[in-house]
Amino acid sequence: MWLNPEEVLLKNALKLWVTERSNDFFLLQRRRGHGESTGRITGLLVGALDTVLDSNARVTPFRILLQVPGSQVSWVIASGAAREEVNKHWDWLLRNLLHSLSVFENKEDVASFVRGKVKGLIAEEVRGRQAAQEEEPEKFREALQKFELHFGLPSSEKLVTYYSCCCWKGRVPRQGFLYLSINHMAFYSFLLGKEVKFVVPWAEVTRLERVSTGLMTEAILVRTRQRQREFSMFLNLDEAFGVVGQLADIALRRLLDSEGLELDRVLQQPARITKRILEEQALREYVLALFRLPRGERLHEVASCSVWTPHSRCHTSGTLYTADNYLCFSSREEGNCILLIPLAEVLSIEKAESTTLLPHPVIVSLRTKKAFQLIELQDRDELVESLNSRLRALQWKQSMFRSKKDSRRSLRSPTPYYTFYYDTGYSDEEEIEEQVLRNTVNSEALMTAFHQNQPGTNGNKSMEQVKERLWADHFAEFGRGVHMFRTEKTQRLVAMGIPESLRGELWMTLSDASSELESHQGYYTGLVKKSMGQSSLATEEIERDLHRSLPDHPAFQNPTGIAALRRVLTAYAHRNPKIGYCQSMNILASVLLLYAKEEEAFWLLVAVCERMLPDYFNRRVIGAQVDKSVFEELIRERLPELAEHVPDLSSLSSVSLSWFLTLFLSVLPFLSAVCVVDCFFFHGIKANFQLGLAVLEANAAQLSACTDDGQAIMILTGFLEQVGSEAQSSPPLSPPAADESSRSDSDVPVVHANITDLINESYEKFGDLTVRQIERLRCRHRIRVLQAHEDTTKENALRLVTPEVSIPSENLADVYDLFKTEHFISLYWGDSSSAAAAEAAAWSHMDSGRSYLERQYRLDRPQFKSLYGLLVPWPGDSNQHMDTVANRAFTLLDQDQDNLVTFREFAGWLDTLYCEELNERVRLLYRLHIPPALTESEDDPSLTKSPLLSTNRPLFVNKAPGGVEEVKEDYQEQLKRMLQDLAKEKEKDVEKPLPLMNQREFIQFCKTLYSMFHGEAEENDLFQAIATVTSLVLQIGEASHRGLSSSESEVTSQEEVKGAPPSQTAEDAGADQDWTISFAQILASLLTEQALVNFFEKPVDLTEKISEAKEKQYQQRAGLLTLQRQSS
Repeated sequence: MWLNPEEVLLKNALKLWVTERSNDFFLLQRRRGHGESTGRITGLLVGALDTVLDSNARVTPFRILLQVPGSQVSWVIASGAAREEVNKHWDWLLRNLLHSLSVFENKEDVASFVRGKVKGLIAEEVRGRQAAQEEEPEKFREALQKFELHFGLPSSEKLVTYYSCCCWKGRVPRQGFLYLSINHMAFYSFLLGKEVKFVVPWAEVTRLERVSTGLMTEAILVRTRQRQREFSMFLNLDEAFGVVGQLADIALRRLLDSEGLELDRVLQQPARITKRILEEQALREYVLALFRLPRGERLHEVASCSVWTPHSRCHTSGTLYTADNYLCFSSREEGNCILLIPLAEVLSIEKAESTTLLPHPVIVSLRTKKAFQLIELQDRDELVESLNSRLRALQWKQSMFRSKKDSRRSLRSPTPYYTFYYDTGYSDEEEIEEQVLRNTVNSEALMTAFHQNQPGTNGNKSMEQVKERLWADHFAEFGRGVHMFRTEKTQRLVAMGIPESLRGELWMTLSDASSELESHQGYYTGLVKKSMGQSSLATEEIERDLHRSLPDHPAFQNPTGIAALRRVLTAYAHRNPKIGYCQSMNILASVLLLYAKEEEAFWLLVAVCERMLPDYFNRRVIGAQVDKSVFEELIRERLPELAEHVPDLSSLSSVSLSWFLTLFLSVLPFLSAVCVVDCFFFHGIKANFQLGLAVLEANAAQLSACTDDGQAIMILTGFLEQVGSEAQSSPPLSPPAADESSRSDSDVPVVHANITDLINESYEKFGDLTVRQIERLRCRHRIRVLQAHEDTTKENALRLVTPEVSIPSENLADVYDLFKTEHFISLYWGDSSSAAAAEAAAWSHMDSGRSYLERQYRLDRPQFKSLYGLLVPWPGDSNQHMDTVANRAFTLLDQDQDNLVTFREFAGWLDTLYCEELNERVRLLYRLHIPPALTESEDDPSLTKSPLLSTNRPLFVNKAPGGVEEVKEDYQEQLKRMLQDLAKEKEKDVEKPLPLMNQREFIQFCKTLYSMFHGEAEENDLFQAIATVTSLVLQIGEASHRGLSSSESEVTSQEEVKGAPPSQTAEDAGADQDWTISFAQILASLLTEQALVNFFEKPVDLTEKISEAKEKQYQQRAGLLTLQRQSS
């Protein structure tokens, strides 16, 4: 074990130790007398001494010393009771530390570095042992305190785990601790008097890789948009890399636009995420992918066991996974033997008598008179009790909601069957009758009525009969139904192509869509009734694509097939509006309808879209793009020669996007493509990856010689079009003459491949690809894909805003990053009821008035005020009045009054402050102190008094002598001209006159000016200037006020003479006698003072301001949010 480094002055005092292995920095020593075959006197004395000593004082027989060349002082850093234990530590030192120590010039630094590293390893081992016993061990709490102390993040930033490691700066390693929290990764090191610390948000991580370069044996490379960092010397690199990848993946799916992405409910609550939760989640994702279970299934127990396999006449060892509604078994070698048992099919789960040959057996009995025997279950009692509890709950639910016939079936004799045999069909005639009567929409597959006449199919009925016999034998040996044993023999049969008579049944079995159908009887019929006749964007797209779905097949040249396809697609869009309808779903549904009954085809579509290809069919087809990126890495890994000749694999991987989305149905001949669908239902996406690699390998030589992407695509397209199937008695038809000529020009030979041979070759060469590997690759590549989408979104947002502002493009991009970071910070630590809730509400209502880019990131009032303080060009940002001004600025920008400001609005505001002329800056200040920005005492103006409706042609009506009709025509003509003028003004962007400012608003305006000058070098001159301007404006206002008062008094006296009511005249006079000033008068007054002109015209470096904001944003916002939480 690792030891806290302890000094040893003499390396071999009294000759008690024998050095067995050594190098420049480390010694491996054995205690003399231990393990020696001959009984030397020295060894005997040492052995006697160790025996006499108290157990607490005894010395372990092996140790490792750290030595510094030229020094007499050494340090004990590890010890062990067995040679294997200390050799493991020795190997770790050689592999991870020895080569790195040569970079140190000062040898004393070597000792300091190694001692720090060993202390980190000890802390990590202690934390691991305590974590196994306790939810929050003391060491973890100490680490949490250090995390909060070093980085100053709010307490709501939950620390998940931490690791001792090195962060490399060039060739120099920095030993420290890597802290992983729900939103960030942070590193801290204090070595040789120098402190190094940094924080990297997961939202900025663009790529994670394991690398092996130079002095490091293996390291974790973390890339962001600005830089990359390398971490190495982990005690367990695999675990650290897995946790880093998981946290980055979860954070990006949660923070970025994740519309349509599936995320577990536990992971949607960051405060609940722990290292143990991450481990459980990784295992759950693997089990869901391996057995293709519904995404809502929860994993309960995981136990090692062995299952009796009658086909091999022995027990097969593996792992049992129990979920909400399933028992799942997988052999130790993934794919050799898989068993899936729906709990709905289980009659009883009982313990049998334990014997020497059958230790801890459990019998699982099914309703179809079959039983499975599990042995070597260590925690058998707890497992059986938990399973029976869920089984009773499920049976009660079935008894409540099933029909009377199903209820009678569930009350059969509970006597378990121990015969371990398998029937070749259904248990009785009643079940066969139910299978026929269950579907009410369309009770037969379309292929039975509309069989396509393929070349050579008439002579291949014998081949179908051979396949049917093989499957009948297989059912007899391996079982029939969902709980059939799935082995390599099953794989070989599927690769041959499933016979048409069994294809629909086996698709339902292999995908377990049959369980969904069984538990949701009548669901599809109800959906059809609800959805048919409704109109939406999805139904419009469906109608457009109906006749594009297998147009050459007779089933879809007939109203019956088209109607069935319409019902299935519309029902699914109604069931899952998050997906709705996505292109390529029509092709998939068409093929499903050919071989399965209509209701079965619906549930098969559900299985594909929601379980087997998660995140494929959403607005941005994220899942398909992730698998495209995974496929590109698999090409580099499995086909290195092709990757060497084709450095840019993006074109080859892009072709795979259509392969994966349509399951090769759009690129292969129909009968060949259906065989691929067979393999997909058996092995999931793994089958697609394997086949894609086999296709590229078959064309590797031609692809390596390609000169452009178009030629490569032509080669692959031509190859796939020529892939035939066993159902064709003759080779596929040759392409047209035009294709022949083009092919001869490029000297590309035509290869007539067979789909069965191609599939078998894919299994033979790439069958070692496992589901676990695919899931790990998906986790890493999802980070790249989401960040690529984020970059595209940013480019589009900047392209939208750039023509409207004068801010340089580099600065505008940085402002966008600040804007997005501010949004994220509130999601990290803010009140979820504010920004996040408002954002979610805006998305849920699909704010049709704004584009997607404008809805992408928006700030609420506290977020805007935070950015306002960071980017406002004048000082005084800590002044209380400036907070009031920030509130008014937010109100002014929030034109649609949804309490959110878009990046477009924010950029326009910032452009006025930094890039516009003096008069525009003053105009903005003026608008901040009149309605609607200043709302304390001003109601919303009526529509007719709005400045938007003011024009240079007033609306009036002259009573012409022509009569009333002429007056009406004159009024309408004037109204038309006014609207035309408004349109012209909007087009020419004519400045519209601003409302007058009253005295109270002007006082607020002056307060704002005074607050802006604090901290300025010419503060005194500015104060004098503003005092002068204020006096001048007040005099102007008083003069206009007295002029209005005198004129109004004359009018009032005249009205009184004419007999107007005195109350009305007084009211009107009071309303008009308000003190007012115009924007032009204020601007003219400001221009009289050169100090104020210089202040407003002084250029401010936006680049420097942005740099300061980036440094302050996190700490300032974190402090504010912490104070808000404490006060609340």
